[in-house]
Amino acid sequence: MTQTTLRDDELLDLVQRQTLRYFWDFAHPVSGLARERSDVTPGCGPDVVTTGGTGFGIMAIIAGVERGWLDRAAASNRLLEMARFLGHAERHHGIFAHWLDGRTGRTVAFSELDDGADLVETSFLLMGLLTARQYFGGNGAAERELRERVDALWNEAEFDWHTKGDEDMLYWHWSERHGWAMNHPIRGWNECLVTYVLAASSRRHAVRPEAYHRGWAGGSRLANGRTYHGIRLPLGPDHGGPLFFAHYSFMGLDPRGLEDRYADYLEQNVAHTLINHRHCVANPNGHAGYGEACWGLTASDDPWGYEAHAPDRDRGVITPTAAIASMPYTPALSLAALRHFMDYDDGRLWTDMGFVDAFCPAEAWRAGSHLAIDQGPIVVMIENHRSGLLWRLFMSCPEIRDGLRRLGFTSPHLGATSA
Repeated sequence: MTQTTLRDDELLDLVQRQTLRYFWDFAHPVSGLARERSDVTPGCGPDVVTTGGTGFGIMAIIAGVERGWLDRAAASNRLLEMARFLGHAERHHGIFAHWLDGRTGRTVAFSELDDGADLVETSFLLMGLLTARQYFGGNGAAERELRERVDALWNEAEFDWHTKGDEDMLYWHWSERHGWAMNHPIRGWNECLVTYVLAASSRRHAVRPEAYHRGWAGGSRLANGRTYHGIRLPLGPDHGGPLFFAHYSFMGLDPRGLEDRYADYLEQNVAHTLINHRHCVANPNGHAGYGEACWGLTASDDPWGYEAHAPDRDRGVITPTAAIASMPYTPALSLAALRHFMDYDDGRLWTDMGFVDAFCPAEAWRAGSHLAIDQGPIVVMIENHRSGLLWRLFMSCPEIRDGLRRLGFTSPHLGATSA
């Protein structure tokens, strides 16, 4: 039996389990954190670990335990080792850098000015850690200590520092050397919704709801309302932007029934995904290989470097995570794409750690890399499609429920008000 003749559930098992190896077998040997990428590039060697990608990896490990592919005790011990390492790693007002040295925990500069706190990457890490806190609720010593260490990291994260002196706005970066020099306000619509939710949910360092309404939602880029390929897009840039906008925050935030004054977030993500698919089918730029089952534009490596691929930045590069991680929104289209990627180029996209990062049919190119931020959503969003596991866990956090209410969200998954 070939891989593409497997039943749907068998194929999803295979893809999740093999992609999980990136975070379990290929994790950094000292810290256990997720390496940024599987290959070595200038400035990014094998000791560079990624903050946000580690958060995604934690959620993938939880899926692996729940599916029976990883031993619960081994997983809780691995996550405890990671939490201990993070507790001693360099932080900037409780916020981690985008990259760390997996041996020492010291900040690794992402760029000349980006050598300090990265609030968004830290948000993805905390999303994963809080999900783990909710899952590993046992009375054993390892699980108890894990929960305590997660709470310490969560409580010490100074979201309010990132209002740059009590502005009604969060700022992405801060550095001891450069201060606020990058001057990057976090405005919607993009991948950062969970950052504002966490900032409103913090018990010790919360920001005012006005930061969400005036900062995130107060700019000119949030609302859209226009129609593309016959589909109305509530929020975001023209044609929706790269598909990771529909993935990263929603690995934990359950979009089903999640609404506020600005949008219905399931409607938003379904529309975004369908527009991306229909763009690839229409293929206005005439790129080789595109079609009904060969679609998906998002950030990834490409033959010329790296790009946040989208309908308005379409280089002819297909990134498997784009379609596969959209499975909760477009299950039939995403499964068809997954099967196509399995067969493509005689199966050469498929490796011992899942699909390669991207491919470009016109250039007869396929990436020699895997990236943590692309592998993680494949495992997690397939699991959310299959069982809703990671959504259920993250949305069970009492702080997150309270934070969502503070910002004016409604959802059938918020439960009762906490004390």
